[in-house]
Amino acid sequence: MTFEGAGSFERGDPTGRNLHFGVREHAMGSIANGMALSYLRPYCSTFLVFADYMRAPIRLAAIMELPVIFVFTHDSIGVGEDGPTHQPVEHLATLRAIPGLNTIRPGDANEVAVAWKVALEHSNVPTALVLSRQAIPTLDRVRYASADGLQRGGYILADCEGGDPEVILIGTGSELPLVVAAHEKLSAEGVRSRVVSLPSWYLFELQDDAYRKHVFPDEVRARLAVEQAGSIGWDRYVGSDGCTITMKTFGASAPLAMLQEHYGFTIENVCAVARGIIGKHS
Repeated sequence: MTFEGAGSFERGDPTGRNLHFGVREHAMGSIANGMALSYLRPYCSTFLVFADYMRAPIRLAAIMELPVIFVFTHDSIGVGEDGPTHQPVEHLATLRAIPGLNTIRPGDANEVAVAWKVALEHSNVPTALVLSRQAIPTLDRVRYASADGLQRGGYILADCEGGDPEVILIGTGSELPLVVAAHEKLSAEGVRSRVVSLPSWYLFELQDDAYRKHVFPDEVRARLAVEQAGSIGWDRYVGSDGCTITMKTFGASAPLAMLQEHYGFTIENVCAVARGIIGKHS
């Protein structure tokens, strides 16, 4: 990720805005922190699986309240044939566990734009922006809610008609369009479902209790979270009566479509699990 036409920072020419770190995540994060201490607004970027190599500078950025933007790509089993060594499973949970770090996993281009705006507006909070490798459809924001809802961490993207939802489907990142497609299928079958986009747990937990209960009403206990990562932490949103479609193992080397089928990230499976949860509460 570079600034086009901005040149490279090099020995003998310090005017360039692009720094080429090589494969040195720890040093990259540390230098970005130093730039932030000099009142610059740096960002740095690498694959999500390599966040482990720069955990110390990320943690220090949170401790020192430095507004560094850490951009992570290739965020799931969507990496495909690169296999489990490059497919992050536990990394979202470890980033979300860092106090004072705003981890955002946007679900389409509109949410990415709002996420970047939010990151720039925070002058004392570092941001981990988690992006996918594969192409993701841009949701129709005339049909669905505005991506500005990301500013509150989570929001109702699509809702049902004719009463309270029977089930709440929760998605982030590349799984958000999948959840929306499952919602449309369930709606066509007469099932009342709600889609909640929850890209930032950090921001959502800053909202007042009334808003959070508006998004997740206590009386709707049938909830399903879908994310191509580990399940740790999702219990706070799905509750003891809900369920997740998440990763319980490391990934595998195969084309993305095969991996999605194998691990249950399909419209059919999301709908089947959602119906099963509804059945427990009917």
